[in-house]
Amino acid sequence: MSKNKKKVEIEIYEDMDKLLDKIVEDYNLPDKSKAVRVLLDYVDEKEMEWDEMFATVRCNRC
Repeated sequence: MSKNKKKVEIEIYEDMDKLLDKIVEDYNLPDKSKAVRVLLDYVDEKEMEWDEMFATVRCNRC
């Protein structure tokens, strides 16, 4: 696995930004970027569950 970080730009909803702030605070992470990397590492570990994660239609903001 690569140790090189790449800067990317993403768009998220305001409530998800607040969720990242809470994760950073609750788990004493250095920043939101680290929180997102942790989440992506978790998703990577759960590849067998990707259909459940990504094929499921969620209308949280419909």
